[in-house]
Amino acid sequence: MLLAHKKDIKKDGKIPTLLYGYGGNGVVYTPFYDKGFISFIQNGGIVAIPCLRGGGEYGEKWHEDGNRLNKENVFDDFIGAAEFLFHENYTNKEMLTIMGGSNGGLLVAAVLNKRPDVCKAAIAVNGVYDMLRYQEYTIGNAWVSEYGSSKDSSQFSNLYHYSPLHNIKDTSYPAILVITADHDDRVVPMHAYKYVAALQKKNKSDNPVLLLVQKNMGHMDQDVELDDNIYSFIYDALEIPARKIHTTR
Repeated sequence: MLLAHKKDIKKDGKIPTLLYGYGGNGVVYTPFYDKGFISFIQNGGIVAIPCLRGGGEYGEKWHEDGNRLNKENVFDDFIGAAEFLFHENYTNKEMLTIMGGSNGGLLVAAVLNKRPDVCKAAIAVNGVYDMLRYQEYTIGNAWVSEYGSSKDSSQFSNLYHYSPLHNIKDTSYPAILVITADHDDRVVPMHAYKYVAALQKKNKSDNPVLLLVQKNMGHMDQDVELDDNIYSFIYDALEIPARKIHTTR
């Protein structure tokens, strides 16, 4: 797990922390630049990026251990990463935000169903939430090699077991911001619409469950305004002040 933070940070179990994950399609997550991450770090936070099974950081076996019938391993790895941060006295669940986009949005949503108590806030961007029908829309059928298909009886039960839309509980969820784009032709917006509607109906806490629809934007398109919305949501949920001077240049 990559941890990025200021050099003089003090481990006190209370550091605002953003846990960002993907864990799919054999994608290798090495350090990368993100202006939102830099802003969060400059404001005293930690950005943590774990190498999850399903990714490609340790070869094809690592990928295969987190896809299709093994997808549950990805969610367990992400939860394990959060628990490591708690155990090592970096942060606690009241100061943790989890975040991911696309396959990472699926990750965040599935983890929220398994462990709604694991964090204070969650950001899910352009995620796949209906695992029983994803293959019916746009290029969804191309992901069958990664997820499996509900049309296959041997894979249906596995998909149904973790599908975010179908496993929302009548329980208390943390503050959740779900983001989609109205021109996303990869993961159609209906995933987010259905997921948020079901969450809002079943959530038993007073924490907000919000849907943000980006206009005239596609899959994983991102601008400064989106970063403003994401980090304002995080700071509000964690009850920490944003810096008065905010620049990443």
